[in-house]
Amino acid sequence: MPLERTPDSFLSDLLKILLAVILPPLGVFFEVGLGKHFWINIILTLLGFIPGIIHAVYIIATR
Repeated sequence: MPLERTPDSFLSDLLKILLAVILPPLGVFFEVGLGKHFWINIILTLLGFIPGIIHAVYIIATR
């Protein structure tokens, strides 16, 4: 049975995704902290802004 999302968690994820479009590592940081995904996102953002955005949205949407 899938977990139901509360309106608060939906709004929180939406704000994180909007933040991830502006500054991808910050959106990932708010989702996972200073873990490996944060550092992967820093590298992807430095290599190209679009890969950083895609990775950030993926991390936020799957957690």
